[in-house]
Amino acid sequence: MNDYFIYSIGLIAQILFSIRLLVQWLSSEKEKKVVAPTLFWSIGMIASLLLFIYGYLRNDFAIMLGQFITYYIYIRNLQLQHQWKKILKRIRIFFIYFPIIILLITFLQGAYNSSQLFNKDYISSWLLVFGIVSQLVFTFRFIYQWIFSEIIKTSELPAGFWIISLLGAILILIYAIFRKDPILCIGQIFGLVVYIRNLMILKRH
Repeated sequence: MNDYFIYSIGLIAQILFSIRLLVQWLSSEKEKKVVAPTLFWSIGMIASLLLFIYGYLRNDFAIMLGQFITYYIYIRNLQLQHQWKKILKRIRIFFIYFPIIILLITFLQGAYNSSQLFNKDYISSWLLVFGIVSQLVFTFRFIYQWIFSEIIKTSELPAGFWIISLLGAILILIYAIFRKDPILCIGQIFGLVVYIRNLMILKRH
């Protein structure tokens, strides 16, 4: 597949992630406290789906793994905000099952099987491991956020979320540099600014 098309998908995903962070940042500045607006989760869900597809097309299991997990946490947060059922049922069905279908295709089809994802021609073993660890750290922020939100029964972005985000972003930025992936670099550099700013707002609040 054409590299420009693949990079375009990744770039659109990172632009949406940046818009998502910008929405959250501006909303927090306006409220004088850290908030998690519905638009943050909605845009994140779409961006995550696109980046999942980007990882699939780039034969990058680390990206696919991270996005698959966080994608469903975005959906859960929309449920906690009582916004999920406001989406048309057929669209909800698409969002729920599409990533699962892609994963099944990845592991069952001969052209895109698991051995290809771990092929050293695409990425060296140590870098793959580092990428997966980086994505797991970055993904853990949403697992932490999800557990925290389930406990308090509302969608929140606690301090721990931003601390883990900061650490994960640094690791992914290092991974992206070694992977020579400009799409990941762009997204993480902007994200670092927002993560630090949210921690400053939390400390002041």
